[in-house]
Order: sequence, then C-alpha cells, then structure tokens
Amino acid sequence: MPPLLDGLRILVLEDEFLIAMDVEQLCRDHGAQEVVIARDLAEIDAQRIATQFDAAIVDLMLSGNSTLEFAAGLRETGVPFVFASGYSDAEEIGASFPGVKLVTKPYSGEDLVEALALAYGRGTPN
Repeated sequence: MPPLLDGLRILVLEDEFLIAMDVEQLCRDHGAQEVVIARDLAEIDAQRIATQFDAAIVDLMLSGNSTLEFAAGLRETGVPFVFASGYSDAEEIGASFPGVKLVTKPYSGEDLVEALALAYGRGTPN
C-alpha cells in the first residue's frame, strides 16, 4: 500500500521554524514528493497555488496575521487543506470552513498526515 501522501506536492504555512521542519520531514516520510514551507503569506503567489500544490497545511496565524482569508482562497481554487494551530477556535473554523479539519497543536504526526490525506481524498475517516 503506498504511503498516504505518496507523490503529493504540499504547501506548509508555518512560522515556527522547528515545527515547520518537523512537518516537512513528516510529509516526506509519508511519501510527499515536494514540501514547500512558507513562513509569511507575502512569500506565496496565491494565483499559482492550484497549479503548484496538491494540498496544504495552514497555521491559523502567521507572524500575527490571520490566514483565514488565504484559506478561503484555497477553497475557491479547489486546493484541499487542513488547519494546524495552537489557537483552537474550532467553532469559528467549523462555521466558516465546514468539513475542513482543525488539527490542534501539539499534534501527533499521524493525526496531521491522516487529516491531510483525508482532505485530499485518501485514507479512511475514523
């Protein structure tokens, strides 16, 4: 059975360096072909995301800025994603982004990988 993230190109929005490194390694360990880390929304060309990435892991806050508008753009372009955050405002997320999983920090790697695979349409819901 191929790894859950086999061949995927994943965008990781995470401003905490060590967490970003862990997530990148985790994705690679589960078969991701490419992992790009962005620590600031200014680093990303929103127009090209749908052609460059298969899925994304989005921290709710990057350098003190909310990423919810960015996430809405991902949804519009059809790029599947999950939220990963230490700020747990699950109700707001659930209301604004029904069906998008919020994985709260500190998370186990397996939780994050399974949530992302499910968002992409792989794996089985628990």
